[in-house]
Parts: sequence; structure tokens; C-alpha cells
Amino acid sequence: MIQSPQMTLESIAKYDRNTLGIAGFILIFALLGGCAALPDKPVRPAVFDFGPGASQATLASPVPAAPVKALPALALAEIDAPPALDGSAVLFRLAYADVQQLRPYAQARWSMPPAQLVRQRLREQLSQQRVVLNPGDGAAALSLRLELEEFTQVFETPERSVGLVRLRATLVESVGGRERVVAQRRFVVERPAPSADAAGGVRALTAATDAAINEIGLWLQQWPAPAR
Repeated sequence: MIQSPQMTLESIAKYDRNTLGIAGFILIFALLGGCAALPDKPVRPAVFDFGPGASQATLASPVPAAPVKALPALALAEIDAPPALDGSAVLFRLAYADVQQLRPYAQARWSMPPAQLVRQRLREQLSQQRVVLNPGDGAAALSLRLELEEFTQVFETPERSVGLVRLRATLVESVGGRERVVAQRRFVVERPAPSADAAGGVRALTAATDAAINEIGLWLQQWPAPAR
């Protein structure tokens, strides 16, 4: 049977409408599927610092209170640190795998480089016993210079880790325009992490820093102001 041109056109039009309907349905389904497959919003890294500050009562071995006038003013220099500690990454080591490799947590960082956090905390504590100045702010006869050598969470096993802080302190006196090294000491402190993650490492490093600062404060009390 030969179809008339009119019947052929109607069949083509009907086919086109059906095809468009199916194509539209597939397009809508694809769009809905695409929306469902869109990635979630990027997860922002957690930002950590040492908290609002530790009181003398919360330190492991509080520095004995001393009148400000009993201890000489101290100039506190910026703390030097190796390039690995210049950034804000929270770093850890795997002592059971490759202790020489520094690894950063992907979703955790410090609010500022560790050396700045340590200096801020140290100044806060030392200011409770003496006047603490920035270099060049006053005529302080004693200057404290620090190097932050290690500031990492070290995993002894996958479940157990410690916060390790290592500082080298150099006390310098200035008399008659000349500088002389009075004493130098390395402080190494570690504290256990309460959990095997970045948050646990931060808490361990905060506790280790406070303990190291306490030791530095006791060490500094041995040195009176130099005679001019």
C-alpha cells in the first residue's frame, strides 16, 4: 500500500514529536543526575593555635612568682626556624616507618607559623615576671634569642604519638655597646597526644610548648642584670 504524501508528513511529524519527547526526558534526567553528582563544597582546613593562654596554675611546674623589679628587662628577638616550619602546616613524623620524612596534615593548619606562636606564648609567660621588650624598643641589657629546631607530632605507632618541641636558647648581654654570650641551652620536651590525629597533635604540642617555656623561665632567673 502506497502512503499519500499527507499521511507521510503526519507520520514524520508524529515521529518527531515522540523523538523530541524522549530526548527531552533523557536531557532532564541527565541534568538531574548531573546535579546529584556535583562535588560537595570544599572542606576548609581546621585552624589551630595554643588557645587563650595558660595561667600559672595550669602549667606543669609553675614558675615561682617574682616581683618585676627583681628581674632585669629582657629583649626577646624573633624566633628563628628552619624552612619546613616557616609555613602554617601541622606536621607529623612516622617513627615506625620513615622518621626523617615530614608530613603535613591535609585538613589542619596553624593560625600562624609555629615560631610566631611560640614567641607569643613565651612573651605572655615571661611578662608575668619581668619587662619583656622587642629588640630596639628599650635599653635591655639582656637579650634572648631562640631557634625552633623541632615542632612536630611524632607517631611511635599508628595509635600512639607525642608532641615534640626542641628549642635552642642563647642569652646575650650588652655592656658598653658590646655583646657577649652569657649562656646557651637546648630545651627538648615531649608530651603524649590524647588522640592519633591532628587535634591530638595540636594539644600535645601546646602542652610541650608550655612545659618548655616554663623551663626557659626558670633558666633565665639564674641571670641577673649585668653590671654596667
